Amino acid sequence: MLCGISGEAPQEPVVSKKSGVVYEKRLIENYINERGTEPGTGQALAPEDLLPVKSSAVVRPRPPTMTSIPALLATFQNEWDTMALETYNLREQLARTREELVMALYQHDAAVRVIARLTRERDEARESLSKVTVTGTAPGGEEMMIDSVETLPEELAERVDEIHQSLTKGRKKRPVPEGWVTADEITTFESEASNDLPLSQATSLVLEGDYAAVGGLKGVAALYSLQADAIERQIPVDQPVTDALWVGTKLMFATIQGAIKVYEGGNEVASVSKHDGPATALSSHPGGEILASVGTDKRIVFYEMSSMKVVSSVYTDASAALTTCAFHPDGHLFAAGTMAGEIKLFMTKTLEQAAVFSLGAPIEAIAFSENGFWFAAAAKGQTTVTIFDLRKEGPAAAAKVLETGGPVQSLTWDYTGQFLATAGASGLTVQQYAKSSKKWSEPLRNSAAAVAVRWGASGKKLVAVNGKGVVTVYGAKEG
Repeated sequence: MLCGISGEAPQEPVVSKKSGVVYEKRLIENYINERGTEPGTGQALAPEDLLPVKSSAVVRPRPPTMTSIPALLATFQNEWDTMALETYNLREQLARTREELVMALYQHDAAVRVIARLTRERDEARESLSKVTVTGTAPGGEEMMIDSVETLPEELAERVDEIHQSLTKGRKKRPVPEGWVTADEITTFESEASNDLPLSQATSLVLEGDYAAVGGLKGVAALYSLQADAIERQIPVDQPVTDALWVGTKLMFATIQGAIKVYEGGNEVASVSKHDGPATALSSHPGGEILASVGTDKRIVFYEMSSMKVVSSVYTDASAALTTCAFHPDGHLFAAGTMAGEIKLFMTKTLEQAAVFSLGAPIEAIAFSENGFWFAAAAKGQTTVTIFDLRKEGPAAAAKVLETGGPVQSLTWDYTGQFLATAGASGLTVQQYAKSSKKWSEPLRNSAAAVAVRWGASGKKLVAVNGKGVVTVYGAKEG
C-alpha cells in the first residue's frame, strides 16, 4: 500500500471511507486541518471519516533524545512529510493556475477579435458616410448639411484648370527677380533682431509683408512687426494652435480641437469645425479661392475661401492620421503627409489619389519647389531632407537626399526655387541648387533651434521662431 499524498508506504495507514484511498495518518490529518477536504476529490472530509488499517503490531522504541541517530532520522522523516504535503499543494495550485491562464488567454483573444470587427465596421461606416450628402432644414430654420462631397463644384474646377494652365505656362519663362538674394549674401546671414514674444510652446509661423504671425499651444497668437521689431497685437484664439496661414488680409489658424478660425483686422470673422479631432495643417490654393485643411481623423477638407463653406472633402484610405499638407504651386495637385510615413498626392479637382511616396517615419513637413516638379519632405527623427521628382515614380523619384545635421520640423522654398531653408532642434540650414552645375551646396548652417522658418521679401531675410516663442530675423552682414 502506498500513501495517496507522499507516494510512500505508510507507517500508520488509514483509509478514507468516502474514496477508499490509503493515506499516512499524520499527513492526511494535517491536510484535513488545513483544507477540510480530501486530496484529489475535493469532497469534505473529517478525521472521523478515516478508518485505520490494521496490521501486525510493531513496538516502537521509546522516544530518544535529539542527539541520537534514531532521533535525527525521525526529524528527517517529519521534514520529509512536510515537504511531501507542500509539494502536493503546489501541484494542485499549478493545475488551477494553468486553467485560469487558459481562460484569460481565450478571453483576450475574443476581445481582440471584437475590437478588430468594430474597427472595420467603423471604417466602413466612415467610408459610406463620406459618399453621402444629406441636406435638410433644422427646426430653427438653419441649413443642416453633411459635407461629404469628393469633387469640386464645376465653377471652382474650371478655375483650378485655368490657374494651372496660366501658372505652368508662365513658370517656364519666369526670370529671377532683380535684386533677389544670392548665395554669397546668404553665407553672411546673421541675427539682425530677436524678440521674446509673450507666448510659449510656439508651433507655427507665417509672414505677410513686414509682419509675422506666430501661434502656440497656449491658445494665443502674436502679430509681430519685422520693421519695428515689436509686437503689434495679441490674438486670443482660445484653442491650442497647430498651424497658421496668411492669405491677403485673412489670418487663419488650425486648432487642436478641430476648428479653423479666420481673423481679419484682429477680429474673428469665421470659425468652422469639420474635423473629428485635431486639425493638423492648412494650405491655400495658388488662386486664393480654396483653403485646405487636414486632421488626425484622416480627412481632407476644401473650403471656399470667402464663405468658408465646405466644397470638397474625403476620408483618405491612409492607415494613419494626416500630419501636414501643401498645394502644388500650379494648384492641380494636393499633397498630404501621414503618421505612417507616406506622402499622398491627390488631384485637386476630384481628390483622387495620383501617387504615393514614402519616408518610413511620420511626415513632419512638405514644401513644393517653385520649379513645378520638385517637392521636399522631412520625416520625424530623420536628419535628412528628401527631394522628390514628380516626373518619376517609385524609388527613382527620390532625386536627392540632403543631410541637415539634425531632425527637421519646417521647410520652405524661396520664390525662385534655388534655396531651401530648413529648421529644427539642431538649427537652421539653407540648401542651394545651382541649375548651371546641377549640384547642391549649403551656403548656411547655424545651431539656433527653431520650429518654423520662412523667407522674407526678395529672400533677403530669414525669419525663424523657436519653441519658446522667440522670433529671430536673419539678414546679410553689412560691409
